[in-house]
Amino acid sequence: MVHARLDGQRELRTLAAGIRRDRAAVLAALTTTHASGAVEGNVARIRLLKRQLYGQADFDLLRRRILLSP
Repeated sequence: MVHARLDGQRELRTLAAGIRRDRAAVLAALTTTHASGAVEGNVARIRLLKRQLYGQADFDLLRRRILLSP
């Protein structure tokens, strides 16, 4: 990051500055053992249901499909 700040292109300097600014979040992401796989799976499932019902149903039906689908 020091080299990017001193010698790098503008994009690399911007990236390095963002990493420095969010240092705690970057370290937490690299060192924690928690995974968001289950959450991402549910998000993908809900997106699929939304695509299937696009333009055909209202929010109440979408809500029922989300809550009752396996």
